[in-house]
Amino acid sequence: MRVAARLSVGVAITTCASFTVAQTRKAIDGDIVLTQIVDVSQAHQDVSKDYLIGSRAGWQEINQRGGIRGRAVRHNSVEIDGSQAELRAAVTSARDNPACIALFGTVSHAAAQMVSQQLQQEKMTLAHIAPWLQVEPDPADVQTFPLFATRQEQIGHAIRNFSTFNVREVGVVYASANEYLLYKDELERSAAAMQLKVQHFRNGTDLTSMGQRFKIDSPSILLFLGGTPELAKFTQGLEQQSRMRYCVAMADVNLQTLAQMGAARHTPIIVTQVVPMVNAKLPIVRAYRETLARLFDEPPTPLSMAGYIAARYAFEVLNSMTDAPTRQNVLAAFQRTPSIDLGGFRAGGQRKNTNYVTQSMLAADGRLVG
Repeated sequence: MRVAARLSVGVAITTCASFTVAQTRKAIDGDIVLTQIVDVSQAHQDVSKDYLIGSRAGWQEINQRGGIRGRAVRHNSVEIDGSQAELRAAVTSARDNPACIALFGTVSHAAAQMVSQQLQQEKMTLAHIAPWLQVEPDPADVQTFPLFATRQEQIGHAIRNFSTFNVREVGVVYASANEYLLYKDELERSAAAMQLKVQHFRNGTDLTSMGQRFKIDSPSILLFLGGTPELAKFTQGLEQQSRMRYCVAMADVNLQTLAQMGAARHTPIIVTQVVPMVNAKLPIVRAYRETLARLFDEPPTPLSMAGYIAARYAFEVLNSMTDAPTRQNVLAAFQRTPSIDLGGFRAGGQRKNTNYVTQSMLAADGRLVG
């Protein structure tokens, strides 16, 4: 299914321009409007699709149960191509729409970072709720409220698991120079604390060839930093070697999409995830699965569960407000709300991501485990 009906950002801006700035400071009668910016560029569309599906399921369920204090939530999704120009236009459109009380669930990670930066630079009074943000927000950012474990926490979890199983050496594969610059030093520190030796492998231009060129004595466990398409190419290269290796990837990798793309059948792939297992017995997981089955013809995935949890978290804070839901009041509500137990998953509080991390595996025979 398509991620969302593509909106013309230009038209949205023209329409919103007819409202006066003064109106943005008043409570808006009728629906409560939240804007979700969705990066559907090729590198991120697999993550964005699932996160959006889960978000939609959450808001539809909330509206079916009466919305927020009797008011329906209009969940507007705006697709962008990942470029800074389209992203800035989408944020500006939301700012100029007086009915929009907050930004919600920005995805991908790169888009979430850019939105946070734009809100700070332009000093917009808009809460940025539950974005798919894989790093801690800047300490000066008092508008962004992430929910899930950071990339650094996911890496730390993976490395702690390696040491538990008496692994003494790991390889780290960077899909691009950006990942290498962002995470090399952090990995060195984490590995040293666990007394692990690390070999770093930087991609040139062809991840498939890179996988083919691995030497027989290179580590059997590889931590992969990159997205789903990149991991698929890399494992296809590894497939042509006789030695089996395990790849451990981060939460930005979608196992279901990876299997569909033809990832190597003889390379077990483990992916960290920042939500409970999709088959867990927790109340939040049961609610997610029931809602998804009722509203969408889609299989449960960690990423869509994350989107569902994001909607439930936003609802809990907004529904607890006694003041009118103006932008200023909404921002203040998220700033002061402590962490919330969402049926077994604790979210929010002190504007800090949770450190909750689990793992699932795409086994060599193509089965999803965990």
